[in-house]
Amino acid sequence: MSDISSKIINQRFRRKDTHGSISMPIYSSAAFEFDTAEIMEDAFLGKSGEHYYSRVSNPTVEAFEEHIKAASGAADVLAVSSGMAAISNVFMTIAHSGANIVTTSHLFGNTFSLLYVTLKNFGVEVRFCDMLDPDDVARHIDENTCAVFVEIITNPHLEVADLKALSALAHSKNVPLVADSTVIAWDSFNAKRLGVDLEVVSSTKYISGGATSIGGLILDHQTFDWSKSPVLGTIAKGLGKKAFSARLKGEISRNMGAYMSPQTAYMQSLGLETLDLRFKHCSEATLQLAEYLKTLPRIREVNYTGLPDNPFYALAREQFGKYQGAMLTFSLDDQAACFAFLNRLKLIRRATNLFDNKSLIIHPSSTIYGTLRPELKAMVNVPNNMLRLSVGLENVEDLKEDIRQAL
Repeated sequence: MSDISSKIINQRFRRKDTHGSISMPIYSSAAFEFDTAEIMEDAFLGKSGEHYYSRVSNPTVEAFEEHIKAASGAADVLAVSSGMAAISNVFMTIAHSGANIVTTSHLFGNTFSLLYVTLKNFGVEVRFCDMLDPDDVARHIDENTCAVFVEIITNPHLEVADLKALSALAHSKNVPLVADSTVIAWDSFNAKRLGVDLEVVSSTKYISGGATSIGGLILDHQTFDWSKSPVLGTIAKGLGKKAFSARLKGEISRNMGAYMSPQTAYMQSLGLETLDLRFKHCSEATLQLAEYLKTLPRIREVNYTGLPDNPFYALAREQFGKYQGAMLTFSLDDQAACFAFLNRLKLIRRATNLFDNKSLIIHPSSTIYGTLRPELKAMVNVPNNMLRLSVGLENVEDLKEDIRQAL
């Protein structure tokens, strides 16, 4: 099957349900019973693949993970409790005291804080550089670099790095490329084809089907040679390119305790079935809205990678295809103008999150980045006259009218 919706909807369960259910039931049990001590031992040692405790694995979550494999083409998938849990579990798996991560300061607020503040207390250094300049990236990589990390379209800066170039550079120095691909759905984005080794996704966004639940995903494409990794080298001797997933699932996930709940997995499995339809509809609506915003004299700047005059348009089309996602930004005169505009909106919701069925708008500088010290705000460089809009499923003409009246 070539169509992503067909792959998702027709992905079979590992075991047929006892009653023949075509939707995986919610297995809300914390623990699972075994007939013998020997069978229980095999389960705990990972020899049988049987579930024994829902903090480690669960039938409902496993079915969701299998659907994600079908949708993304990943070799292995772990579902966790949030997008931030996905990022933190990845770096807990591959980083170590004395290691460094090469990335950009133009990141989502909590990702920036995790890398720059939290991991620093564990002896992990973050090196900020210009991800749009491969030479600058190369200058920051050394023998202690454990990853090059990038958001495929930065939030909210909307910058697009050349993933193939970054992958080739990282791999030439025996470093994996880790990418947050939350903003583009898989029918339009193939991480493995572009050289991404590990992929993280906030499944809260498009996948949940209207912000029904909080979740995250870690996708291992098993393309990286971990034999020279200080923390994965020993495992790689026996498992090769499966070493990352082996440590992630066998140690980090069960010790950190961030595995996805079965209730969340059930809701997100339902959302996944309509992912392709919603993503394409919202992407088309976002382009229409971006074009309209450019005609309004009070709006100073509109930023969307789907606009032909956007500096990243050609690269974004090459990497992501026709559909460029449902997030855009635009600028007014100053923060006061932004607040006045927000307060006059009647249809678009003043709320955080992305890719809900409802259109959501936020002033990033005063909210997502509001608690950062002034010098850190300068590093992330989010202007105080910028608004971020996530376009939902409402009629585009209604959204245009709401923006017009609020201006």
